[in-house]
Amino acid sequence: MTVQRLSRSLLRETKASYAFVERNINLVKRYWGWEVVFLLYTIVNALSITFIAKASPEITGLSLSQADVSNFILYLLIGALVWNYISVLFGVVSDTITWERWEGTIEYTFMAPISRLTHLGGTTLFAILYGIVHTAVVLAAISLFFEIDLSNANPWSALALLVLGSFSFVGVGILAAVLPLLFPERGSQMTNVLNALILLVSGVYFPISVLPGWMQTISRFSPAYYVLDGTRQALLHNATIAQIARPYLLPLLVIGIVMVPCGLWVFLSAERFAKRSGRLKRNG
Repeated sequence: MTVQRLSRSLLRETKASYAFVERNINLVKRYWGWEVVFLLYTIVNALSITFIAKASPEITGLSLSQADVSNFILYLLIGALVWNYISVLFGVVSDTITWERWEGTIEYTFMAPISRLTHLGGTTLFAILYGIVHTAVVLAAISLFFEIDLSNANPWSALALLVLGSFSFVGVGILAAVLPLLFPERGSQMTNVLNALILLVSGVYFPISVLPGWMQTISRFSPAYYVLDGTRQALLHNATIAQIARPYLLPLLVIGIVMVPCGLWVFLSAERFAKRSGRLKRNG
């Protein structure tokens, strides 16, 4: 009987998680205009960055070989695509509470007879799926302008980095989602500031070696750094999983193991405080 109850409970929670996936899909459909704007902005931004690489001989005045320019283009393109996936994942998870307030459903969601793990799990699953589709569309658009040579790439290593990177960033996103929960008027802006700081120190478009020493130290705590640098090693230098395991995969695994439970614990603590202090209001 215990096994049957556990199975029924697991099935119920799984269906509840999918409900949040479906709800977020419907929100994307409702605000499709904004989604198109965001997608076009992302494509234009990625193209602008990669055109900088193409123009590098004219900008620097140096006679660079075609191979050097192609490597530079791919270096920046990897940064743009990986950051797009990471920022989408982070944004969807961290804006969970913000969307609830915008839709006027925050009280109903927090009163629903489901665990917060189910709620955040469904949101996370949608974020991963949405991030993959969004990044794939951006890549397809950029492929129309640039010839992308991945003949020396190791896709399995890149996939392993993205999987563990997603796991790590879920914890960071859940932790960031506490800000809109505790600060209804300013929390969403605070998550954007955090996202910008992660962009700065993670080496999205440049190696972190050009940063000041104290910023390089901060970079080591950013999961985005390990995903970005490791993915470049995998796609530019054919690094195997064994080669990236210790310098990149292990830190990502440790960050995920620490940040996901920590993020859940902080979120649940903040939720209890928000309920006691009356911060679960529909409009910030």
